[in-house]
Amino acid sequence: MLRSVFRCFQQNSVAGQRNMSQSSLSGKVAIVTASTEGIGLAAAQSLGKRGAHVVVSSRRQTNVDKAVALLQSQNIQVTGTTCHVGVREDREKLVQMTLEKLGGIDILVSNAAVNPFFGNILESTEDVWDKVLSVNVKAPFLLTKLVAPHMENRGGGNVVFVSSVAGYQPITGLGPYNVSKTALLGLTQALAPELAQSNIRVNCVAPGLIKTRFSSELWKNEALMDQFQKQLSIKRIGEPQEVGEVIAFLCSDQASYITGETITITGGMGCRL
Repeated sequence: MLRSVFRCFQQNSVAGQRNMSQSSLSGKVAIVTASTEGIGLAAAQSLGKRGAHVVVSSRRQTNVDKAVALLQSQNIQVTGTTCHVGVREDREKLVQMTLEKLGGIDILVSNAAVNPFFGNILESTEDVWDKVLSVNVKAPFLLTKLVAPHMENRGGGNVVFVSSVAGYQPITGLGPYNVSKTALLGLTQALAPELAQSNIRVNCVAPGLIKTRFSSELWKNEALMDQFQKQLSIKRIGEPQEVGEVIAFLCSDQASYITGETITITGGMGCRL
């Protein structure tokens, strides 16, 4: 008798946890930049499956349309638009459209990044630095500045920056990109105490080698993969969804006492500045 009661309790508890996780972001509005593939799309899926209405974006309308169709097929509430985060007018349009269509903003996941250079850092040009810092560092800050008042109007919110293991452990040949990802670690810590006054939490994730198109030049290179494998405790490439789930957790009430932190998702690769 006691065994059957305990089993019933366990089943109800598991079901309750499942329902809670699926609806923990119900009614929330989440903007995810660069979210038509890879980590951005995985973040949109994880947030959407927890009940958030996600706003996905990309520079190309065809990519936006494909992502919207995919998410709708998964019963996720979604709105899509084009946006180049390095362009002020596009950032403003993204925020304004979200406000007009959905009435507010609760979550910002800043995922967009570029890497236009590979080689000796001393050979990188001013134009390369301007582009990398504009998209990878300035845009996340300026988007946060745009959405913060609207989050405050809703009683609070969450900002998550997507950095990289390269922010801790520079990858050879990616000098400006490495520096930009380190900057996001500092931006997270600088913004967190300021925005905590408005009940807005600011956190960051630093993925390791994740199987995306963006990182394909790394994981398709056998020599580089051999180097990475030696540093990994979990001897495989990570999947985008494994990053998306951590992002969704950081935006949930389960992470309500976490701010100013960077969570590394690296398969055990050492990360230290």
